[in-house]
Amino acid sequence: MAHVLDVEYARSQFPALKSGFIFADNAGGSQITQRSIDLIVDYLTNTNVQLGADYSVSVTSTTRVFGAAEEARQLFNADTTDEIVFGSSSTANLDNLARGLENTINEGDEFIITGEHEANCGPWKKLAARRGAVIKYWHSTPTNPNNPYSLSLKLEELLALISAKTRIVAFTATSNLLGSVVPVQEITKAVRAEAAAKGAPKVEVSIDCVAYAPHRRMDVKAWDVDYCVFSFYKVYSPHVSAMYVRAPALASVTSIVHHFLAPEYAYKLQPGGPGYETVYGTKAALPYLLSLTPANDLAATFEAIAAHETKLVTALLSYLTAPEQAARGLRVVGVEEPGPTRLPTISFVVAGDRPMRSKDVVKVFDERGGIGIRWGHFYAYTLSTQLPPPADKDDGVVRISLVHYNTVAEVEKIISIFKEIFA
Repeated sequence: MAHVLDVEYARSQFPALKSGFIFADNAGGSQITQRSIDLIVDYLTNTNVQLGADYSVSVTSTTRVFGAAEEARQLFNADTTDEIVFGSSSTANLDNLARGLENTINEGDEFIITGEHEANCGPWKKLAARRGAVIKYWHSTPTNPNNPYSLSLKLEELLALISAKTRIVAFTATSNLLGSVVPVQEITKAVRAEAAAKGAPKVEVSIDCVAYAPHRRMDVKAWDVDYCVFSFYKVYSPHVSAMYVRAPALASVTSIVHHFLAPEYAYKLQPGGPGYETVYGTKAALPYLLSLTPANDLAATFEAIAAHETKLVTALLSYLTAPEQAARGLRVVGVEEPGPTRLPTISFVVAGDRPMRSKDVVKVFDERGGIGIRWGHFYAYTLSTQLPPPADKDDGVVRISLVHYNTVAEVEKIISIFKEIFA
């Protein structure tokens, strides 16, 4: 049975959408549900105390936080909350992880990273510099000979980088600039087989799901990865990051953050017992996602989200890749074909004989008001500088980033302004 998203219901859960403003910069942070807002206010009003104490308010507060770890566990599809770490941001989480692994890294070890968001590049580059490891880049390359910006990661180019010295492979489940879904399970399986064939004694895989989590379901067990990170503020919730650290990997990590949400913090409440609904009813993202289809199931939710987002992608890419736009010099940055593996995070540049600066395109939207899109490099420094030609560090690309609460009508309004700009 195909699961269909009730977009009007979804939109009704976000108070910001009532303004009529078109939020098309969701890759920088989604809107927050009313439920999340209410939970933040309630937590700060009634349970804002130090965790881990024995007095009643601290017990309640600690259990509420532990409930958030259970939510993250389900979203990751991890085995246990002991594998969940919270941090202020995904960049901070991964930097703490890299520092925790420092004693396990030897001079000459090799890290393979992509040129994506610095969250999953910067920590490994800094760790390599501290320990004398070697950085290798798995660069995106064009998929369309007529568009040098049609970049995508190709598995065969990654496998060629693996050697007996490979120690860390870090890549994104989707780029916050390119927007195509990376087949994590297929890649990880191939990486492990290639590394074993070449005699690498220990290879760990780190996945950046920050740009992926709002759009598709994560599954760290099926993916067979060691580390994975996403940010709740991209998933309709407060500004906090969750990181998955596979249980066997914990033996190698000396210290990550202030503390894990270890079992001693889990004041177990029995389902149906006193206080259970009050405490375990504090999850924010998960109940909302489960409510989006009658199936009350994450797989169904993300199937419905994918189907709706494909409509948004199809409408926008149909315009951006049309012959008249190509003649004007507009080039999509990333895969140009719509489909379930193409997310509604779409970037482009205007090159050719009549180029336009990205900031000038966005300036028209800013002056008009009512629609929010952005220009820039979006912290994907390496990828931006590898564009053909490299993006001006003070300009970058134009990015429209949508999620499931956006509508085809909103896309059509965005397109109408583009038509005026490129006339």
